[in-house]
Amino acid sequence: MATTLRLNVNGKLSRVSASADTPLLYVLRNDLGLHGPRFGCGLAQCGACTVHMNGKAIRSCITPVASVVGQKVVTLEGLGTPLKPHPMQQAFIETQASQCGYCQNGFLMTGAALLGRIAAPTKLQVRQELASLQCRCGTHMRYIRAVERAARIG
Repeated sequence: MATTLRLNVNGKLSRVSASADTPLLYVLRNDLGLHGPRFGCGLAQCGACTVHMNGKAIRSCITPVASVVGQKVVTLEGLGTPLKPHPMQQAFIETQASQCGYCQNGFLMTGAALLGRIAAPTKLQVRQELASLQCRCGTHMRYIRAVERAARIG
């Protein structure tokens, strides 16, 4: 049964009508028109749907929308702006890290959460953080370099 929920997404309060167990990803994309997070596997295994909740990277495809009420959610659209991109976004642009770009949301958001916790992560920490993300194009090494560059920028 649908109910009205108040969400704080990208610093903006929104009201949505959804069942409490609706995946956050569906509400972000279908109700709020935010297309940074992508549907990849629907099982929290690929990371394409990654968003931040209170600064922590979470998989929105398995997160019930009711669990983020009262929390601060940030999507790729809220990470930076075209005039002032987040260091992760700037590093992805400068290194031309993406190939097809479908998975890049997961890598950007996971990398940004890492940099929020550890300003200068080691290469091993970056690799461990990104290890659970899937990229069919095989651009993992480019993404690792982009996170390392973002740490130097940020």
